Amino acid sequence: MTRTYVDPCSSGLIGHRIQTAWQTLSSCRLCPRRCKKNRLAGEAGYCRTADRAVVASYGPHFGEEAALVGSHGSGTIFFGHCNLGCVFCQNYDISHGVDDDAVGEEVTPLQLAEIMVELQEMGCHNINFVTPTHVVPQILKALPLAVARGLHLPLVYNSSGYEEVETLQLLDGIIDIYMPDFKFWRPASAARYCGARHYPQQAIKAIEEMQRQVGSLTLDRKGVAERGLLLRHLIMPGCLEETRQILRFIARKISPATYVNIMGQYHPCGLAHAFPEIDRQITAEEYEQALHYAEEAGLTRTEQPDLSMLLARLKR
Repeated sequence: MTRTYVDPCSSGLIGHRIQTAWQTLSSCRLCPRRCKKNRLAGEAGYCRTADRAVVASYGPHFGEEAALVGSHGSGTIFFGHCNLGCVFCQNYDISHGVDDDAVGEEVTPLQLAEIMVELQEMGCHNINFVTPTHVVPQILKALPLAVARGLHLPLVYNSSGYEEVETLQLLDGIIDIYMPDFKFWRPASAARYCGARHYPQQAIKAIEEMQRQVGSLTLDRKGVAERGLLLRHLIMPGCLEETRQILRFIARKISPATYVNIMGQYHPCGLAHAFPEIDRQITAEEYEQALHYAEEAGLTRTEQPDLSMLLARLKR
């Protein structure tokens, strides 16, 4: 299957998008925080990233959704820093930049392209950009260099869902698989845990745009994702009503056939211990209730983990 990004990268048509994205960095408004820092001049806003992307790590990853992992893993590239900054992030050192040594190393577009090709040569099924929102221009600039070196894998945009539609439109016809997490339904929750009160409205608009671009998730004959939207929702302690509203939105406004991973692995990380209401794992009852809400909403494609193992862990 020929990827949609190959032709514009090979012909040079992607050049206009690269130029537009790069100009945005001079007064950055890539994400809803709209810091307006001149990242081309070395300034850094909320994401603490200037004109070069920071790569924390990369390699085949087998802990992602089954549709991405397949038999050889998802080729993940973990970018340093984040535009959302949840207090409970499981990659807190990387996303919040607490320890500069842990955040990663700056890379040029050529180096980023070479990483993509290396992951392809490892046999990975896709290139999975993890936390890419604040480095969209850098990704776009690297892609033609990677295509010239033979890149042809599906591209995965793995994000928090805190996006600007205008930035996503630069990726139309480039990204094959969008994988956002819809975290919060209530503005108060988003304000408390990531300082982004308008997260819910931004996530709604972003997910609708992602669905418009790529549609529902399609798989090849081996069950590996080729194109489409794959949604995540992390169940939070005591936030089941938000889970219910989010799942209803997905079923009613996106599609009941949306591939949804209802994640039960929350555990307190980062600064979560400073927030008593989320300073615990979710319970088995909360997880089972979330699955019931998905069924109640009419969702027909949910990620099915080993429920017996997960429930046993939650009941301990």
